[in-house]
Order: sequence, then C-alpha cells, then structure tokens
Amino acid sequence: MHVTNSDPGRLRIPAIAAIVVAGALLALATTGARATHADGMHGHSQADTMNTHQLVFHDAMRKLWEDHVTWTRLAIVSFAGDLPDLPATEARLLANQVDIGNAIKPYYGKRAGNRLTTLLKAHIVGAVELMQAAKSGDKAAIAKASSAWYANGNQVADFLSSANPHNWPRAEMRAMMKTHLDQTLSEATNRLTGHYSADVRDYDAIHRHILEMADTLSDGIVKQFPYRFR
Repeated sequence: MHVTNSDPGRLRIPAIAAIVVAGALLALATTGARATHADGMHGHSQADTMNTHQLVFHDAMRKLWEDHVTWTRLAIVSFAGDLPDLPATEARLLANQVDIGNAIKPYYGKRAGNRLTTLLKAHIVGAVELMQAAKSGDKAAIAKASSAWYANGNQVADFLSSANPHNWPRAEMRAMMKTHLDQTLSEATNRLTGHYSADVRDYDAIHRHILEMADTLSDGIVKQFPYRFR
C-alpha cells in the first residue's frame, strides 16, 4: 500500500498541488449521493433483544468496522500531513482487512474470508491511488482511479450479497458501499484542503454509517445461521 515518489516515504502536498487536489476530489465527492443509506439497517437499540452470543458477535463486528474507519482516517491524516507514521498506519489498516475477512470464515469458509480480505485491501490501495492521482493533477489518472475505486466497492457489495442474498440484497449492499466511499472521499478532500471542521463532521457521519453497516452484517449472519447463536 505504501507508495513512494522521488522522496521515498514522503508524500508532500505543496500549495499548488493542494489546489489541484481540492478541485479534483471535490468534483468527485459531489457526484454521488450524500445521504446516508439507512433502509434495512438496525441500531444498537436492538441489543436489548439479543441473547449473549448474538450480542458478543454484534459488538465484535462493530469493533472491526470501527477500526476500519478509524485507521482509514489516521492514514488520511498522515498522508495529508506528510507524517512519518504513514507506513506503520498503513500496515495496521491493512491488517484490519485481514481481521474482517477472518471474521466471516466460521460462517462462509476460509476461501470466502480470504476473498473478502483481498477485496478490502484493494479498497484501501485504491483510495491511496486516487489521492495520489489527484496530487499529480492528471485528470485521466484521476478518472481511472475513481472508476476503479467505485468498481471495487461494487465488487465488495456483490460478494457479500452472493453469500447472503436474502438478508443482504445486492442493491442495498451497493448503496451502502457507495455511501461509505462517498463519505470517505469527502473526508479525504476536506482534510487535504484544510477544511478541518468539515473533515471532523465527515468522520462523525462515517462513524454513524459504519455502525449501521456493521449491524446489517451481523444481523444478516445471525439470521442466516440462527443455530450458531442460540
């Protein structure tokens, strides 16, 4: 995931490049719907109806996806600030994708878990490629990186839906992933261009949405495998 340039390990964004980033990423961020997809999702208020096994699984899934958005944010901050902790932060973020893949292996098998990890790692790498394309100011590279990133989001959604189509309909999963990508793109744009209040608001929205997403995933697995949670 770590990408170098002529100054290895240093991802400096000078003032002119920041303007390019602002225009390119903001244009991309405003093309998608900004509303949080909430249909079919469930809040933590359901916890009082869960048994112990369901509650433990529910909260573990939330922890995995909270780690996902937390370490993504820290990677964005390190990228934007040219901080020396970026390689270590990237490594921890990529490890989270392994953790998420491992979490579904008891239900869908080792191959499926590894496939999810591969798709999620591509999601992280694609985000970095999009930011670097914006930094370069190459409009063709920006368009290519953006298209690939959103296509990967659909791949993640389709993979999950194929594993549990009754509880994770394809359209719902695609909308959920698109919201996650739109919100992350807005967060990165605002961070890179110094709009820190908006950046903080973006993260709050991302956090709320990812908990809804985690609940959708844990609820779907519990419904698909009820005998595993008695």
